[in-house]
Order: sequence, then C-alpha cells, then structure tokens
Amino acid sequence: MIRVVVDSIRVSLLTQHRVVVLRETDSKRYLPIWIGPFEADAIAMAIQGHEPQRPMTHDLLKATIIDLDGQISHIFINDIQDNTFFARIVIEQRGRTVEIDARPSDAIALAVRTDVPIFVEAHVLDQAGVFFDEEEQAASSETTSREPVEEPESENEPELNDETMSIFRNFINTLNLDNPPKGGQENS
Repeated sequence: MIRVVVDSIRVSLLTQHRVVVLRETDSKRYLPIWIGPFEADAIAMAIQGHEPQRPMTHDLLKATIIDLDGQISHIFINDIQDNTFFARIVIEQRGRTVEIDARPSDAIALAVRTDVPIFVEAHVLDQAGVFFDEEEQAASSETTSREPVEEPESENEPELNDETMSIFRNFINTLNLDNPPKGGQENS
C-alpha cells in the first residue's frame, strides 16, 4: 500500500461537481476521485478544523466506533472496478482487526476526523494515478476557479501557492465537468 494525503478538493463553479485529489507522499503522483458535495464538505470542514454544532454522519460514525471500544487504524482505497473506487476502514477492536467496506469519500472524511493514515493499493494508483511534470506545469498558465483545501503545514510539505498549484490547472481544464464520466466516480 502507498501512503497518500488529501491534497485538495476541487469544485466546478458551473456544475458544482467535486473531485478530491489525493497526493502520494513520496512522489508527485495524484489520484483524483469524483465525490458528492456533502462528502466534499465533510472532508473540507474536518481539514479546516470547523466543528459543527451537532454531529454530522462522519462524526457519529467516529463516536460509535470509539464507544464500541474500537480505534480506527487506517483507511485504504483498495480497488477500482469499471472506474468506480472502493475503500476499506480498518478498525482495531479488543484485539481483533475489523475491515469495513466504504465509499472512498466517506472513508477519507472519517480519516481526516481521526487523523489516521490514508493508503492506496499500488494497482489503483497505477491505473488511475496522474503524474504532473514540470513541463506541464510551465505550459499551464491559465487561471481556473478552484477551492483548494490545504493540509496543515508541516516541515516536509511544499508551500502551496499559485505557482505550485498551477499543475492542477491543466488537469482541471481537461475535465468535462458538464458531463462527468460514468467511471472514476463513486457509487452512492
């Protein structure tokens, strides 16, 4: 399994479709996954440290797992079939390991709430991962509307600015957000 972090959440201002972009921690390979607006908001709220007045679904799931003497170990995106992603939530409970099937967006929303690692199986990144090289970055100078969600700053994370984020402009500009593909998105 390959460790990734939530790099950003992209929003089309025209269609309101969302893409969560995961970034491999040891390279510049990215994994874009189409997600729903509620899941995108749930991920963004947790990353930005916003606490709702009442528990959201992912907060409820977190509290339930904890109340049942469980601890989330990690989540991983384990498969892609017909361009649909699949994920697992791994829970340690009373000396046993429990894996729960989940949509990637729900698993990611839970992971950012519990500060656990996110992993992707190598074959998923090989099939759906995207590399952005410096030539693509230099060629992309057009501005695209976006709402990035940044990771908390750490010493190992690169600074996010217009120049470093421009690698996504080319990718986003190639998306047909008026008619997203049937594949590459989650099942609801």
